[in-house]
Amino acid sequence: MQTDSLHAPRTRPWHGVMVATPLTLRADHSVDFDAYGEHVRSLVDAGCDGVVPNGSLGEYQTLTDEERDQVVRVAVDAAGDGARVMPGVSAYGSDESRRWAERAAEAGAESVLLLPPNGYKSEEAAVRAHYAAVAEVGIPVVAYNNPYDTKVDLTPGLLARLHQENSIVAVKEFSGDVRRAYEIAEQAPGLDVLVGADDVLLELALAGAVGWIAGCPNMLPASCVELYQAAVTGDIATALPLYRQLHPLLRWDSKPEFVQAIKASMDVVGRHGGPTRPPRFPLPPESAAAVRAATEKALAEGMN
Repeated sequence: MQTDSLHAPRTRPWHGVMVATPLTLRADHSVDFDAYGEHVRSLVDAGCDGVVPNGSLGEYQTLTDEERDQVVRVAVDAAGDGARVMPGVSAYGSDESRRWAERAAEAGAESVLLLPPNGYKSEEAAVRAHYAAVAEVGIPVVAYNNPYDTKVDLTPGLLARLHQENSIVAVKEFSGDVRRAYEIAEQAPGLDVLVGADDVLLELALAGAVGWIAGCPNMLPASCVELYQAAVTGDIATALPLYRQLHPLLRWDSKPEFVQAIKASMDVVGRHGGPTRPPRFPLPPESAAAVRAATEKALAEGMN
């Protein structure tokens, strides 16, 4: 746990900079588990608090059961501490999500990330039952509010009910509406808010967020950690210039092509980005050029 007075304390496994890691693929689309382990270790060495495997950035929908299981085990081993690993356990069925939560706990992970039911626009009762079923495993559950992809909006009122029912401990807030942080604090005191979109980091940190499930640290981990710590400790003189410098990259996290963009940026900085699995196509030339230009500019300005 961080105790330096210059840093925000990390008192729970879901606090701090938790990097949503991409799936490290070879040219033939097989998973390079050795490269993935190296990437996880490099993020921890750079000061990140942990990783989130098998999330949207990790292309979890394209994984076989064996691959998905192995990704978590490699992450726990590479991170060196299960408190540093928060696997995504989302699936079409609640029973399947519960099974992935059980597997995550068996592998040593100490929290999991869970979308609401995403096979259809589910009613509130189904959402509550879904989270309750996974919470029964006994591992802390972080809700993931992504109304764009799931068509289910975890509103502050619904989050309050889920928290009151002991189904969730925190929420990854990806709605983009930074005003919600204040509503959540009012309606669900004690529910931790985690920044869920890179390009609203500063706004949500100032509103009281205690963690960041992040994409950009895959490219520039040290600079992102510096930005996060400055933001959550209220060091605006440090945070705001960094935020402005990094924002051309941060905003890619909120675009439909975020997986391809983050991997392309990783390739520019010399990390293993690589291809994506179908049906994701590579970035079109104009977008690829924009990602490259933003990454090269950040490097030229000393970001790392």
